[in-house]
Amino acid sequence: MRYVLALGLVASAALVPPGFFDASVASKIGFRFEASKTPSKYLIEAMGGGVAMFDADGDGKLDLFFVNGAALKPGMSASSVADKTEPRYWNRLYRNQGDGTFTDITTSAGVRGKGYGQGVATGDCDSDGRPDLFVTALGGNTLYRNQGGAVFEDITGTTGVGGSGWSTSAGFLDYDRDGNLDLFVARYLDWDFGKSKLCGGTGDAQAYCHPNEFRPVTHLLYRGLGGCRFEDVSAASHVADSPGKGLGVAFQDMDRDGWPDIFVANDSFPQQIFHNRRDGTFEQSALTLGAAFDEDGKVFAGMGVDLADYDNDGAPDVFVNALANQGYALFHNSKGMFDYASGVTGVTAASKMHSGWGARFLDYDNDGWKDIFVAQGHVMDNIELTQPALRYRERPLLLRNVRGKFSDISAEAGAPFLAEMAGRGAAFGDFNNDGAIDVVVSSNTGSPRIFRNIPTGNHWLLVDTVGTKSNRDGAGAVVRIVTASGRQQFGYVSTAGSYLSAHDKRVHFGLGSDRTVKLLEVRWPGGKIQTWHNIAANQTFVAKEAAQ
Repeated sequence: MRYVLALGLVASAALVPPGFFDASVASKIGFRFEASKTPSKYLIEAMGGGVAMFDADGDGKLDLFFVNGAALKPGMSASSVADKTEPRYWNRLYRNQGDGTFTDITTSAGVRGKGYGQGVATGDCDSDGRPDLFVTALGGNTLYRNQGGAVFEDITGTTGVGGSGWSTSAGFLDYDRDGNLDLFVARYLDWDFGKSKLCGGTGDAQAYCHPNEFRPVTHLLYRGLGGCRFEDVSAASHVADSPGKGLGVAFQDMDRDGWPDIFVANDSFPQQIFHNRRDGTFEQSALTLGAAFDEDGKVFAGMGVDLADYDNDGAPDVFVNALANQGYALFHNSKGMFDYASGVTGVTAASKMHSGWGARFLDYDNDGWKDIFVAQGHVMDNIELTQPALRYRERPLLLRNVRGKFSDISAEAGAPFLAEMAGRGAAFGDFNNDGAIDVVVSSNTGSPRIFRNIPTGNHWLLVDTVGTKSNRDGAGAVVRIVTASGRQQFGYVSTAGSYLSAHDKRVHFGLGSDRTVKLLEVRWPGGKIQTWHNIAANQTFVAKEAAQ
């Protein structure tokens, strides 16, 4: 196993700085995810929903969108549709008031939704400067165009992205670099209410079925035609050649060839890397690249995923979580090939008895090294009856990165890490623009938790990319910085990743004690490289693509 650390990137291993406080009650968010659990043990009851952090109304503050379930009942058939009529089952949009509180604007926004919801993706698919909203669900998906002022129009019927089956995580990208956002949708299983069955146990110990009981299905890829119109290229791109059991999806230029690749986290099925062949097609290459299985060559329950350069060597690495007794997977990128690095980095020891869902690399303390956050909770709501050492509700996990090695600092990271929950989707971004990344975690059959980050005093920079020739979001741009002390970091523009969720599109960098970024370099999706110099720390810097 080869493990590389970039030279000159030495961070202080000082005492753990301040962490997070629980702002859930103060936020005045009244949302609750309604799983609508039944004696039929429909598998979808166990999955929870996603959350999005995005600026819905263009006021410079991140708003919150929560995906919700719907009413279920025993004895549903293949043609049954989950009922979302009652307000308690609606998806919910909350406007950030700027004082730590949020206001429910679901009705005026027109986003209450339909069906049993799962995931959410955000992106400006018509390049009008306003982020649009894509929501996945069992049986069909919905695309909302942002008309301004946080008012959305359901345009699914004219866009070609309604889909079918059980869709989970999704995300916008520009895979062909034509300036139009494309859309990738992961799908989970060949399952519907008619195919549901009871699997093992009786009475209170009745279990949800293992995904091995159902066949994999193909994922969906839609090519953007401009103006939020799409064509289904799942077959033409060869994405449909490789069915999976997808729960998480993330994008990165994994081999730094200038073209975005796609990673799908699969549940009890080989992980997938759809390598971009630069001709409109993809090759499924996770096995060849060493990221399909764990270090023992076994499948694991991949749920949440993120791709980022945790050791600052310029190559994006992979984090995928799993179920208890498996350990989370950290794949280190070594010249385009992946080594299973969970053991040598401390990830295995910290995660072996846990079950993870939403997850992300984030520099929570702004020291220049990307840490890992994981929302946790077992899939089985009665797991204590069959495996007393495990828990359905778990505390979240925060792994601090010290020079490429990770340690569990959850117990010292603040009150939100001391309370157990059935964590599912997790979204990340800076609510109050103070440079400290905040976190929102959805709970299965419960209320979300708001993790407000306490600034440490270290410096930071947020980079907001605006494409002109490239897509308006700058999705797929690679951002490199060199600080005043010569430390180098890399970021990637994408709102996708984690589990069922979408994030602040701005790229965040912790700068430690450095007060200046002496070089900021953006490689735009079209290949053009643009640079800025001597940027002051502690601000949001807008990097706009030059017209020529």
